[in-house]
Amino acid sequence: MAKRQRATTSQWFNFTRDSYLERTSRPVYALVYLLPFIIFYELGTIFINTNVLNQTQVRVVAFVWLQELLRYLGFGGKFLWAAPALVVVVILLAYQLVSKKRWWVSFVDMLPMTLECILFAIPLIVLSLLLHTSSVAKNAAVAYSPATGQFPNLLADIVTGIGAGIYEELLFRLILICLLMLLFQDVFGWGKGNSITLAVLVSAALFGAHHHIDFLTGRPNQGDLFDWAKFIFRTMAGVYFAVLFAIRGFGITAGTHAFYDIIATLINALLFQR
Repeated sequence: MAKRQRATTSQWFNFTRDSYLERTSRPVYALVYLLPFIIFYELGTIFINTNVLNQTQVRVVAFVWLQELLRYLGFGGKFLWAAPALVVVVILLAYQLVSKKRWWVSFVDMLPMTLECILFAIPLIVLSLLLHTSSVAKNAAVAYSPATGQFPNLLADIVTGIGAGIYEELLFRLILICLLMLLFQDVFGWGKGNSITLAVLVSAALFGAHHHIDFLTGRPNQGDLFDWAKFIFRTMAGVYFAVLFAIRGFGITAGTHAFYDIIATLINALLFQR
């Protein structure tokens, strides 16, 4: 039973205790590392090009879903905007408690973690360029305005990309994969290997599809209509993030996703939007 429960968490690989790989895969590390990103996203959505970020078509869908869930649960007013960030904090703190790992954090590890995230983002950038040579950012979760047919200001795109990195990884990796593992192993009684494979594929396919379809209404996303190349890339990215999540934990995975979006946005602005 203990083995089955371990498989439902993100860490399917055990590293030497207190080594760099073990330390930086802890949920508390994810919280400390991602906190500046969360604050930047929250402040950015308030102060940076608010008229753009408030449009439904260009907001981070996973963030909106969390808001809608919290609104349904009775939260409202100004608190509703910051509530998803608090959800991230609460989940990571709870996850840290359940993991029974050490709480101490070495801030010296923050720079190597950033370098890791950037390095892990590079394969996705290369793949994106291969699939979409005309614009790498077509595959990124950056703000796009169907009304104007062009990208809004660069900083707003970066803010949106950071939000996507945090909230999409929260929903599709940390929450969805863990729930699927519980379903496949503990309810259906399937083996660990088959459960992991299916959980990764299902979460990746849903991750790819949610960019094109509003799951809450069932309607197509008019700002990002279905395209096979984009869907395949995003599904492959979902598999990549899931494997990274299994090996390196939530912090590195969300950071990699955020840095991919940032780099893709900058490449698009510098090379393709001229």
